[in-house]
Amino acid sequence: MFAFLFSTLMLLSAASSHGAEGGFTKFYNTWLNIPGFEAWKFLNLAIFLLVIGYLVKKPLSDAFKAKRDAIRAELIRAEEEKQAALKQLTSAEARLAGLDGEKATVLKNAREEAAAETRRIAEDGEADIQKFKAQAGDEVGRLQKQVYVQLRRFSADESLRLAEAKLRSKIDNEQDSRLVKSGIASIGGLG
Repeated sequence: MFAFLFSTLMLLSAASSHGAEGGFTKFYNTWLNIPGFEAWKFLNLAIFLLVIGYLVKKPLSDAFKAKRDAIRAELIRAEEEKQAALKQLTSAEARLAGLDGEKATVLKNAREEAAAETRRIAEDGEADIQKFKAQAGDEVGRLQKQVYVQLRRFSADESLRLAEAKLRSKIDNEQDSRLVKSGIASIGGLG
């Protein structure tokens, strides 16, 4: 369309100058009629782009607005996530800082418990030693009494054996028969 208008304009300007180059035709031939550079093509392209831009402006505008809103929402969400991450980081750092104190407290408590356990074991050991000493003393006392009883029995048995041996050595057959007869008589006789 623009080419038609441009061609018509060229014909009119050529007709008005009656073959003599002047006015628009001279300007056109000097500045715009360069081989390969035809200004009407560029002007036609500019008009085409303006028409396309006008027709596409509203859908593109809506698309760009939706994209801008989506980007804005993403930025807001990213900022919220960043704040949440910073909050978590601060919390984690606070817990890490607290862990050193907690570690020291746990170590202190463990040392105190170990010392208390050592004392308790020593006291239990001492109590066991005292108990074993008392048991050993009781056992020694019981064994002493048993040995004392055994010694008395042995002493009595030995005394009897020695007395019997002494008596046997002093008593002969004749005295033996006299003693037997007197013992029988003392219990009432034989019959």
